[in-house]
Amino acid sequence: MKHAFFLVIFCLLVTCCSVAKQLPDNKLLPRIAIAGIAIESSTFSPAHTDEAAFHVQYGKAVFSRYSFFAADSPLLKRAVWIPTLGGHALPGGAVTRKAYESLVNKTLDSLKNHLPYDGLYFDIHGAMSVTGLDDPEGDFITRIRKLVGTKTIISTSMDLHGNVSWRLAANTDLITCHRMAPHEDAEQTKRRAVENLLDRIENGKGKPAYKAYIAIPILLPGEKTSTRIEPGKSIYAAVAPAAAQEGIVDAAIWIGYAWADEPRNHAVVMVTGDNLEKVKKTAEQLAQKFWNLRNDFVFVAPTGSLKEALTKALASKVHPYFISDSGDNPTAGGAGDVTWTLTEILKNPAFKTGEGTTLIYASIPGPDFVKKAIAAGVGQHIDGYAGAAVDARFAPPVHLFGTVQSIVYGDKDAEVEVVVKVGSVQVIVTQKRKPYHKEIDFTRLGLQPRKSDIVVVKIGYLEPELYAMRADWLLALTPGGVDQNIEKLPYKRIERPMFPLDKDMKAPDLSAKLVPLSDYLK
Repeated sequence: MKHAFFLVIFCLLVTCCSVAKQLPDNKLLPRIAIAGIAIESSTFSPAHTDEAAFHVQYGKAVFSRYSFFAADSPLLKRAVWIPTLGGHALPGGAVTRKAYESLVNKTLDSLKNHLPYDGLYFDIHGAMSVTGLDDPEGDFITRIRKLVGTKTIISTSMDLHGNVSWRLAANTDLITCHRMAPHEDAEQTKRRAVENLLDRIENGKGKPAYKAYIAIPILLPGEKTSTRIEPGKSIYAAVAPAAAQEGIVDAAIWIGYAWADEPRNHAVVMVTGDNLEKVKKTAEQLAQKFWNLRNDFVFVAPTGSLKEALTKALASKVHPYFISDSGDNPTAGGAGDVTWTLTEILKNPAFKTGEGTTLIYASIPGPDFVKKAIAAGVGQHIDGYAGAAVDARFAPPVHLFGTVQSIVYGDKDAEVEVVVKVGSVQVIVTQKRKPYHKEIDFTRLGLQPRKSDIVVVKIGYLEPELYAMRADWLLALTPGGVDQNIEKLPYKRIERPMFPLDKDMKAPDLSAKLVPLSDYLK
C-alpha cells in the first residue's frame, strides 16, 4: 500500500510539473506599460500645436514606433507589454492646454484599465511647452506616478535637447538621453531605456539606489552643441564609458532647450546607480567638464547673414552649396512659414530668369496656393501667395508667379507638395509644413538637389543625408521663432545668471544633489 501511495504522489507531482510547463510563459513575466508624447516647442514662436499634430497611436499600434519591438524581437518575449498611447509631433509652437489635457487623460485612462504594472517605459522628448503650464513632462509623469504607485519602476528616454526638472527626476527611476547630435542614436537611446528597465526587474535589483542631479547654468542652441565637433564631441564621448562603470546604471547629459522660457530650461547631468561614491563623482566630473569647456562652443558650420550666404554660394565653384535658413527651422520649433528668406532670394537678380543660377527652396506652407496649383495643373502658370499665415512678424506672404512643375500627394506631414518654378528658383510649397532632410524628400518631387547650384533648407545643422550631399555649406542667421542669436531673445523666466547670456557670471556650485527615490514621494 505504501508503495502504491508514493507512486500516486509521484505521478501527481509529475503531472503538476507538466501542467506548469504548459502554462503560458507570460504568466511569469513582468507587466510593463508604454506611454509618452513628444514634441519640441518654442515659446518664441506665435504658432500653437493641436492634438492632431501628434499622430497618436493606441494599443499595439504603438509598437510600430520602435524597430526593436518588431514581431521577431527577443525583447517582446521578456515581458507582458501594455502599450497605451504614443504620439510624436513635429517641433512647433506651444501645445494648447486642451490638446495636452486630452492626450494625458487618454493615457491615464488606458493605464488605469490595465493596472498593476511592474514597470513603465516613458518615452518623451523633454522640450514640450504647454500654454499656461510649466514643466509639462514633470506634470505628466507626476500624474502617471500617482496612478501606478511607487512600486512601478519607470524608465524614461529623452532627447538631449530636452529639459530635466527636479520633479521629472524625482518621479522617474531610470533615465537616459541621446548621446549624439544629430540624433543618429535615437533608436539606440530608446532601446537602452527599455533594456535598463528589463534588466533591473529581471535581476531583482529594482530601482537604482541613487540618482545624482546637477543643474548647469548653460543654455545653448543645438547648432552650437553638435557632437560632430568639439567640444560637444569629447563631452559626449565621456558619457558611455561613465555609464559602463561597475555600480553605475546610466549617465546622461542634457543640453536643454534654448527656445523656451521656463525655469527648467538649462543643461543637466544625471547619473543613476547603486554605488553612492561613483554616482556622485561621475556626475560631478561630467558636469565640470561641460562647464570648463563652455567658452569653446561654436556653430557647427560657418555662419553669416543671408546676404553673406548668398554671396558665397553664388561665387562657389562647387555644388550643391547648402544654406540653412536656421531661424525658422521646423525641426527645432519654428513655425516653418516665415517668408523673409524666400522673399530676399526672389529679389536677387541672380535668380530672376529661368537661365539663372539654379536654387531649390525647401519649403514654405501655403494651402491656398496648393489649391490653386491643383486647379491649374502641372505645366501651367500660377500666380499666388504662400506663407506667413502663422508667423508674419518678419515679412508678409510671399508672391509666387511661375510655373507648376510637379504636384505630389500622400506625404504624412505635408499631405500635398507642389514645386513651382519662379525664375531659376524651384520653390516647394506644401499643404502643411514639413522639414526636408532626406534626399528622397526632393527626388520624389522630381527635383535633383545634387545637380542644383544652391539648396536652401529650413533647418539648423544639416541632418546626415543633407550633410552627405553638400559640397559646401553655410548656416544663415535668419529671423524666426528659433533664432540662433539667443542672446537677443526676450527671456523673462529662465534662472539667471545663465551662460552665455551672463558671460561674466561666477562659477556655479556643481556638486551633485541626490534626488529622492520615487518610493518616498508624497
